[in-house]
Amino acid sequence: MDSINKQQPEDNFKNLEGTEAWAKAKEIAESAKTCFFCSGIKNGLPFSTRPMSFQKIDDNGDFWFLSANDSQKNADIQSDPMVQLLFQASPHSGFLTLYGIAEISTDKAKIDELWEPIIKTWFTEGKDDPRITVIKVSPTQGYYWDNKHGDAIAFIKMAAGAVLGKTFDDSIEGKLEAEEGSAVN
Repeated sequence: MDSINKQQPEDNFKNLEGTEAWAKAKEIAESAKTCFFCSGIKNGLPFSTRPMSFQKIDDNGDFWFLSANDSQKNADIQSDPMVQLLFQASPHSGFLTLYGIAEISTDKAKIDELWEPIIKTWFTEGKDDPRITVIKVSPTQGYYWDNKHGDAIAFIKMAAGAVLGKTFDDSIEGKLEAEEGSAVN
C-alpha cells in the first residue's frame, strides 16, 4: 500500500497476527483504560455509544465489563450481540477499534472476580445488587493506529519534519488477526 504522503520514507502499514496482534490490542487497551462501547451497530439506525471501563482482558483476548441489566446497552446486546469498542491511549497515538460478539451473564463468581469497590457508585447494593450483569466481549476483528518508536520519538520526527518541510511520520497501522485470514480471537 502506498504511503499517505509521497515524501514518506518509511513503510507505515503492518498487519499483526496471532499473539503479536493480541499483545498490541492489549497494550493499547490497557494504556487507554476506558473505551467507547458501541451497541446496536447492525440495525441501520444510529447506534448507541457510551464510555465504559473494562474490568479485565483475559488470556483469550476477551474483554469483561460490568453493566446494569436495565441498561440500554444490555437491551441492545440482547437484540444484536455485535458490538464495537473504540480506544484512544494518548492524544497522538494508540488508537484501536475492535468488533466483537457480546454475551451477557449473571455469573456470580465472575462478578466477584471483577468487582472493585468503586463500582458501588453504580451498583449501590454492592456485589449482590440484583441489577448487576457481566458482559464478555470476544473480539472478531480489529484495526490499530499507533507509532513505531514511542511518543517522544514520534514528536521529534514531527517537529523535524515541520522545520525541514519533509515528512518524518512515525505512524504505523494495520489489521489485527489471530492467524492469516482469521479473526483477532
